Amino acid sequence: MIPELGLFSPQSVVWKIHSDQSMVVGGIRALLQQALHPAAMDGVAKNSNFREDTWGRLQRTGDYVATLSFAPRKDAEALAARVRSVHTKLGLDDPHLLLWVHMSLVDSFLDIAIRSGMQLAPHDQDQYVKEMVEFARLVGIDPKTVPSNTQEVKMYFENIAPELYASDDAKRTALFLAVPPMPNTIRFATPAAPAWATLSALATAALPQWARKLYAIPSLPGQDVLTNVALVATRSTLKLLPENIFQPPVLKEALIRWGIAS
Repeated sequence: MIPELGLFSPQSVVWKIHSDQSMVVGGIRALLQQALHPAAMDGVAKNSNFREDTWGRLQRTGDYVATLSFAPRKDAEALAARVRSVHTKLGLDDPHLLLWVHMSLVDSFLDIAIRSGMQLAPHDQDQYVKEMVEFARLVGIDPKTVPSNTQEVKMYFENIAPELYASDDAKRTALFLAVPPMPNTIRFATPAAPAWATLSALATAALPQWARKLYAIPSLPGQDVLTNVALVATRSTLKLLPENIFQPPVLKEALIRWGIAS
């Protein structure tokens, strides 16, 4: 890895997963999962305008992940420093809660990628978790406290389970993710609303069983199998769309910087 080129190379598992179309569903699921820690959700509700700016929050989250994944080191570290500063000013720098947000992100991105049909051997899955420790460090979490393989991820969620439940704020977040505010010109004159509704419903169905129980979402027999089929089909469909729809500019720039594209 060459620092000037980025924190992660095109050969990294982070690059493979974070440049994939499955990230669209994975990102929505991550927000739904993160909302299930009441203390973390309370901080978001009190210190952000998530309800009024749903699209903005989703865009900022996506931009943050893309920048750390693909941008030059100096840009990634500068953005991470700004995020740490904001967290400190708002009192959102509790390492325990930061780790929860991080682990929900890692768990969602990895699980959705696998279930969407990406070929990741067990050692690739462990490598992804290990590489994502850098994400945790940049947001201010002691790397020694961060799970670095899939077995440790499993243990982490088992240990934190007693702290989780679907608060009223979490349920409101789920509703806003399902039906986010949109300008009427977009909602009624474009396919954005039905397309988003489909992706949001799929992300909700793809939540882990324990999360669906906390949200009181009924689970039907064979639901996970049907959800996996839908995830594979959705990823295949998204691959047919023009790259500029889902490919962030920072990834395009990284492909040029690494000599993969011109």
